[in-house]
Amino acid sequence: MSDPDMSTSISSAWPAGYVEWLNQLKKDIARARQRAASAVNSELVGLYARIGREILFRQETQGWGARVIDRLARDLKDAFPDMRGWSSSNLKYMRFFAQQCPDGRIGQQPADQLPWFHIVTLLTKLEDQTERGWYAQKTVQNGWSRTSLELHIKNGLRQRQGAAITNFADRLPSPESALAQETLKDPYLFDFLGLSDEAQEREIETGLIRHITRFLLELGSGFAFVGRQLRLEVAGDEFFIDLLFYHTRLKRYVVVELKAVAFKPEHAGQLNFYLSAVDAQIKAEDDNPTIGLLLCKQQNRLVAEYALNGIEKPIGVAEYQLMRNLPEKLGHSLPSIEAIEAEFAVEAHTIGSLGRFDASLSTQIPPLPMPQKRSARRPTKAILANPGDGHEN
Repeated sequence: MSDPDMSTSISSAWPAGYVEWLNQLKKDIARARQRAASAVNSELVGLYARIGREILFRQETQGWGARVIDRLARDLKDAFPDMRGWSSSNLKYMRFFAQQCPDGRIGQQPADQLPWFHIVTLLTKLEDQTERGWYAQKTVQNGWSRTSLELHIKNGLRQRQGAAITNFADRLPSPESALAQETLKDPYLFDFLGLSDEAQEREIETGLIRHITRFLLELGSGFAFVGRQLRLEVAGDEFFIDLLFYHTRLKRYVVVELKAVAFKPEHAGQLNFYLSAVDAQIKAEDDNPTIGLLLCKQQNRLVAEYALNGIEKPIGVAEYQLMRNLPEKLGHSLPSIEAIEAEFAVEAHTIGSLGRFDASLSTQIPPLPMPQKRSARRPTKAILANPGDGHEN
């Protein structure tokens, strides 16, 4: 970030327009660096694909075994001592990449738009090609770090995304309704809170605020935290919203209500009232209408559908889970990513300058964890976390 005092001194010492020109040059240089880093990544992935195809071809036609890969690893290290990534483990990943993605694509997504370890994660954590393609596309769209990608795969994001019961199709115009639907999940996983299934609403709410970065990661990209227990006054009566967010992509407020019980139709009526109040008292003229998310301990989908049919405002209903037991994915007979990370430090550091993937390509990759100023009437304090980070503050 530039020093304000320095900018002031430059403005007074140099001709008019110099500071603006300097700022534009900085932007141009930053974009050029990003394009260069992207080009480096593309070349590296392309090289690894070619090496993988060569290994695969010789193994299939000449019967080469693992000993040849070990020898190749030693010879490449000797030939290029200033480079890393030539371990036997990484060469096996190259072969597996060539075998699984002969056209250089993961689904419809060009693989060279992803960092190498993202590719390895997709190939080793997922077996279905459609799933691989979905996660590859979302990674590029959202700039997920490798840690975030692993977490989303582990938590089954693809199966949960867009699964909440909503009335968006009837209450929002297309394509806004589809985008809003895709924003919500079912269920939401709050196992990071360390609470039992008997936890009360206030305990859950307090835990979510304490772990706000993890909460925002679970909510998904675009959510900005505005406040908790937000006071509304209507005709002299006070009402308090559990949690209020602003979604930067949907350009609308999102009211989240927690219910530590099974869903009841009257919950939807209460949330409908809150949305009307937020639209009247907080929403600015350029904001889209507020939507609501009701998080319940349990829900009967048919009861929820019937309840939302008679609700005027756009509302989604989903379950939350405080504890879960998910089976671990069966691994491939390939080395773990951690086994070759030390071999890959130089390339990872180089590509790490690609801004949106820097968190996953630094030389030390962290372990997988177990708006423009708005109207004066609007709450001004908001926290916007980058869901690609996946780290606790």
